[in-house]
Amino acid sequence: MRSPVPDSPAGPARPSPLADLPVLLVAGVWGSSYLAAKGVTTAETVVAVLVLRFAVVLPVLVVAGWRRLRALSGPQWRGAGVLGLILAGIFLLETYGVVHTSATNAGLIISLTMVFTPLAESRVRGTRLPGAFVAAAGLSVLGVALLTQGAGFTAPSGGDLLMLGAAVARTVHVLAMARMESVRGADALSLTTVQLGGAVAVFAVLAAVPGTGASPWSAAAGFDGGDWLGLLYLSAFCTLFAFFVQMWAVRRTSPSRVSLLLGTEPVWAAAVGIALAGDRPGWLGLAGAVLVLVGTGWGRTVADRERGPESAPAQTTRAPRRHTPETSGTPGR
Repeated sequence: MRSPVPDSPAGPARPSPLADLPVLLVAGVWGSSYLAAKGVTTAETVVAVLVLRFAVVLPVLVVAGWRRLRALSGPQWRGAGVLGLILAGIFLLETYGVVHTSATNAGLIISLTMVFTPLAESRVRGTRLPGAFVAAAGLSVLGVALLTQGAGFTAPSGGDLLMLGAAVARTVHVLAMARMESVRGADALSLTTVQLGGAVAVFAVLAAVPGTGASPWSAAAGFDGGDWLGLLYLSAFCTLFAFFVQMWAVRRTSPSRVSLLLGTEPVWAAAVGIALAGDRPGWLGLAGAVLVLVGTGWGRTVADRERGPESAPAQTTRAPRRHTPETSGTPGR
């Protein structure tokens, strides 16, 4: 449930070790977001929790970027609105997915976006990826297959498949941003705000439809203190804190460096799931987790090297760096 990696309008700066620590903290927060979402959400409250979570965030973003929001053109508003619809689908798939699978599986499966994105981009552009990347992608897919079979060879759970769908949807979101001329040059904060606003509108409409679970009000009424802390953690830390830390860090280091640090998110997700949630993937699942981490890390390095020093590695949501296809204005975790 990622937040954006904002632009660096002044150009790349010298890497700063001091800027690395807060960004690593963001990666850790994102890694823990799956467990936090799992603790707050049930199958009956997915839509309600999404409404509540982002309704808390949205006013802060609007106030922080009001002047820049007013400066957006009509095409930029429409383009960001379309991206917001895709974003709503991503959050729905992710949240329903994490309810029906483990926090460890959720964090590792969604990391396949880092492999899917360059693969899809190469197909769209009609270019060929190096053999090393294809090998890394195969390693990651094999890892996910083993990860979901940690208790023995069975069909993947519904939650695993939903998380896989979320990874595909994030790839679609990335490619849409890359090909939509209307959002290029849009301010990162404004683009994020409009996308989240569009997503919240979708969640609010769904919440009003009979059969979609509890209403936001009834879900909120049933929350205890722990639930409210979890919701505020998702809103304040996984979204607002992450966004503004990235805005700070990308001006003191480089977009590529920030993205590489954020790429440690699956490691944190696995660590949190095993240490705090008591996930027990078994030896087969642990082997799969290692293959996912190695494969996505290797693929990320190969893709970054192919793009050259001015481009950043593949990353999604929820990330405007220098308006690279992978990251331009994506709200996140």
